[in-house]
Amino acid sequence: MTAEALWPYALEVYGREGVEPLLLELQDAHGQCVPLLLWSLWMSASGRSVAPATLRSGAELARAWQDAAVAPLRTIRRDLKNAGRAGTEPARERLRGGVQALELEAERMLLQMLQDVSPAPTGPAGDRLVGLEEAALAWGGRCPAELLRRLAAATT
Repeated sequence: MTAEALWPYALEVYGREGVEPLLLELQDAHGQCVPLLLWSLWMSASGRSVAPATLRSGAELARAWQDAAVAPLRTIRRDLKNAGRAGTEPARERLRGGVQALELEAERMLLQMLQDVSPAPTGPAGDRLVGLEEAALAWGGRCPAELLRRLAAATT
C-alpha cells in the first residue's frame, strides 16, 4: 500500500466552504459517489489523467466497495438516527457514532484503493470540471451540470 495522498486532500477539500453541502446533494439527491468525485478532483489537481476509461474503471471499483461496505453502513447509521424507543437515545447515539466512524473508515479505504489504481502525474493540473463531469458520467445517472460547476469552482 502506498502512502496516503488522496485522503488528506479529500479531507481538506471536503472542509472548504460550500463543498460538503454540494457533495451531499450530489450523493443524496442525484445518486453520485462522493469518493469518486473527490478522486476525480484530486487527479485533476495533481496532473493525473481523468480519461473516461480510467474513471469507468474507478467507478466499477467504487461501486463494488460502496455495495459491500459503505452503503450498508450508511443505511444502518441513518436508520439509527430516529429508531428506537424513548430512553434509548444515549445508547443509540453511541452506537450510531460507532457506525459513522466505520462508514468514514470504509470511505477512507475506498479512497486508498482509488489512489492505488491512479495513473501517475503526467503534467500540470487539469480542468476540475471536466474531471467531475467524466466521473459523474462514469458513475451513471443524471447529474445537474450546475452542481458540478459549483463544486469545481468551490475546489479551485
